[in-house]
Amino acid sequence: MIKIVLYQTEMPGNAGNVIRLSVNCGAQLHFIGPLPFYLDNKRLLRAGLDYREIANFKLHVNFAKFLESEKPLRLIASSSKATQSLYDFKFEDNDYVIFGREKEGLSEEVYAVVPEDKRLKIPMVEGSRCLNLSNSVAVVAYEAWRQLGFFGAKA
Repeated sequence: MIKIVLYQTEMPGNAGNVIRLSVNCGAQLHFIGPLPFYLDNKRLLRAGLDYREIANFKLHVNFAKFLESEKPLRLIASSSKATQSLYDFKFEDNDYVIFGREKEGLSEEVYAVVPEDKRLKIPMVEGSRCLNLSNSVAVVAYEAWRQLGFFGAKA
């Protein structure tokens, strides 16, 4: 399965939703700080229900520390600024897919290490800007999981 990476996410509700999603699809989750909330925030706990206790996630102080500790072989960026559709991309087991902040998206420090051919966009109708962060993560995670044969899923 892929590894979901949230870059400086700003909203605890989205973080909680992604925690729940990661548990349900068997994805490891990475938070890259700084975060403007604690991982025991009331809204995060409400959105994540009791999944926070069983989630497989790591917290990284910043992007440099994330790269240093994880050493991702393939880092893929999900971005509304990308030109390649996620449906034209071939995911591999253990890909790291990074998602940006709710308001500003990904920073230049991320784009500096993610090549153009590893930047993916979710197709939307003309004039749309972007999806909610947790919705975007769900779309990408389930497409990657589908491509990888829904390994570990129960029927």
